[in-house]
Amino acid sequence: MSGFRRGVRLGVDVGKARVGVARCDPDGMLAVPVETVPRNEASVARITALANEYDAFEVLVGLPVSLSGGDTASTADARAFAGELATATGRPVRLVDERLSTVSAHAALRESGRSQRSSRRIVDQVAAVVLLQQAIDVEKGTGTPAGLLMSDPQEPA
Repeated sequence: MSGFRRGVRLGVDVGKARVGVARCDPDGMLAVPVETVPRNEASVARITALANEYDAFEVLVGLPVSLSGGDTASTADARAFAGELATATGRPVRLVDERLSTVSAHAALRESGRSQRSSRRIVDQVAAVVLLQQAIDVEKGTGTPAGLLMSDPQEPA
């Protein structure tokens, strides 16, 4: 676990209708779902409140890229949302490749016996858990934070 930065992180899965939010414990042992935030003008404020409540030092936002690694229709939206979060939270925001996180979330929910319809309210949280856990695992395995740092309000320009 050398090089792992200790502290709570939030994982955010941005969707057009809903935003899934997850968090991890300070030691990065486990990512857990927090809530599904409706996607509207209050979304960023709610996630900022969650970052404050859990004293998160960093926010990881899923970046939806195609299987080949290129941009998708949702990539610009996720980047814009991440920029708003960076400004509102005053915390570093990292864009993390979320390829297949929603697919993995749906598969995990199906395996647990939930239908796609009954999973609709929590699938975004589960996707946020998947992307956050993957980012934690990358940092623990490599000693380097996952994703691309979008903004670090703590560092001088």
